Amino acid sequence: MKETIMNQEKLAKLQAQVRIGGKVNMFTNQGTVIHFNNPKVQASLAANTFTITGHAETKQLTEMLPSILNQLGADSLTSLRRLAEALPKQSVDGKAPLATGEDDDDEVP
Repeated sequence: MKETIMNQEKLAKLQAQVRIGGKVNMFTNQGTVIHFNNPKVQASLAANTFTITGHAETKQLTEMLPSILNQLGADSLTSLRRLAEALPKQSVDGKAPLATGEDDDDEVP
């Protein structure tokens, strides 16, 4: 608790402005996303300092699609492309591989 008060005092000295709401997504090198829903964001542009507090969840990149496509950088898009290419090769629950559209589908009369 004392550390939180000290950090708040430091931010106050930096004249940080507070924004509450929205969403924050931080992309990691491991292909995961640290997602904050309704975060408290404090910023001091003069000191080039930003703090984000709130409940954070670590999610897989695929869990956040398609809402984060416009936020992805080149590295993340490349990783996503590799993941999409590997997906048809994987099997579902250890059974047959996923369908590729070449199966003989029965037509419904």
